[in-house]
Amino acid sequence: MPIQLAEKMVAYQTLIVPLVSFLLFIIFLLKRSSTTAPQPRKRLPPSPRKLPIIGNLHQRGVYPHRSFQALSRRYGQLILLHFGQVPVLVASSADAACEIMRNQDLIFSNRPKLSIPDRLLYGSRDVAFAPYGEYWRQARSVCVLQLLSNKRVQSFRRVREEETSNMIDKIRQLGSSSSVVDLSDVLVTTTNDVFCRVALGRKYGNEDGEGRKINKVLGEFVELLGMPSVGDHIPWLGWTSRVDGPDAKVKKVAKLLDEFLEGVIQEHRDRDKGEKVSDDGICGDGGLDFVDILLEFQTENKGSSSVEVDTIKAIILDTFAAGTDTLASTIEWAIAELIRNPRTMKTLQNEVREVAGTKEEISEDDLEKMHYLKAVIKECLRLHSPVPLLIPRESTQDTKVMGYDIAAGTQVIVNAWAIARDPSLWENPEEFHPERFLGTNTDFRGLHFELIPFGAGRRGCPGVAFAVAINELALAKLVHKLDFALPDGGRGEDLDMSESYGITVHRKHPMLVVTTPYTC
Repeated sequence: MPIQLAEKMVAYQTLIVPLVSFLLFIIFLLKRSSTTAPQPRKRLPPSPRKLPIIGNLHQRGVYPHRSFQALSRRYGQLILLHFGQVPVLVASSADAACEIMRNQDLIFSNRPKLSIPDRLLYGSRDVAFAPYGEYWRQARSVCVLQLLSNKRVQSFRRVREEETSNMIDKIRQLGSSSSVVDLSDVLVTTTNDVFCRVALGRKYGNEDGEGRKINKVLGEFVELLGMPSVGDHIPWLGWTSRVDGPDAKVKKVAKLLDEFLEGVIQEHRDRDKGEKVSDDGICGDGGLDFVDILLEFQTENKGSSSVEVDTIKAIILDTFAAGTDTLASTIEWAIAELIRNPRTMKTLQNEVREVAGTKEEISEDDLEKMHYLKAVIKECLRLHSPVPLLIPRESTQDTKVMGYDIAAGTQVIVNAWAIARDPSLWENPEEFHPERFLGTNTDFRGLHFELIPFGAGRRGCPGVAFAVAINELALAKLVHKLDFALPDGGRGEDLDMSESYGITVHRKHPMLVVTTPYTC
């Protein structure tokens, strides 16, 4: 009997233990399901395969705007890349750009912290790279209301007209002494001279040692702004920039720029402000320049404004990067395209010369009558966006874009260059055809997302009016006063249009031309 009982107990335990264990497991699952809701699977944008550590950095390429265009054609208008540890959303359609820069503009208004611009711009105390927040709002307000309002832009008119006339005189002198003119160098000098007079109060010419040094440093500054840093994507490899990267050059340029700007500011402080302003308030060699305006604003708003000395320096550097390098590049590309398209060049010259009539000099008043000129500028900005990837944005919270889940902290790149060449938006997008803009209201000021060379939304460039005024006047005077040809009888269709990439896309080779003065 005891043996039989023992056997029954063993059999009972053999059955009951698994049964109890099963019941306890069911109870655990029920309890867990009642307290923890199932996590829905996230729908991420399509992504190319990535490599360990570097992610998709190898797919960035030498010309990122072209590499991203190729990827978008394969994977779609929104793609998710990973640059090291950083998720990067690339938008390559007008619809995607509109969603990011208008419909969800606030969510995507932040800037990622980029180490090189951060060091060059006093901890990103400028407007372009500053993180979104109260400081940025105040700094942008100062730029928009104090420096780049329509009234202020008009006050710089005399400077623009004088310096573009000086440009023509210089080209004529170079053309008479040599058969070939380096137009790239002339355009950079012209935009630098306009900037220096408008922002700093005087020119820092190329003829003396000081002028050459300053222009060289400013050129290196713009070059460095577009240079990627490994440490921004893979922090534990940040040390490499001190070995074979730009670290030493960034330090040197930042120091030289700070010394230069400190001297400029001190010069303005020491000067009698009452003698600077003419009766009509016109700027330039007698009117208020950017430094004067910022110092005056700082004094009037002491204690209630974030405009400190470093802010003034950073904003001045911002206006230089946006107001010289991009402008010279745009005009240079325009002349190159016109030489490649002689019929378009002739149409533009006929319009400009007809409007000018017997006048010796074109004024800004004449530009309003030059509709084809405006179409040429638009077409140039479409084919050759000065900053093809704009400045990166960063999402501030989890959101959805076109049905895809985008996490907070994702870096966002809008490929304005690819959008402007999208065959679904533009007929024959690779052709230079200004006529496409005649009779249309398509503009580049951030309202039409098929053409956004200056960005859009809160982080759009505040200096569009200033840039357009110089572009139109300079191009009008060039085609009014001069006829262009290539050296050694070169054919326009054979002109090398290769790019040199940075934050601004330049021609890879200098624009060398033979010029012939036009006499009406």
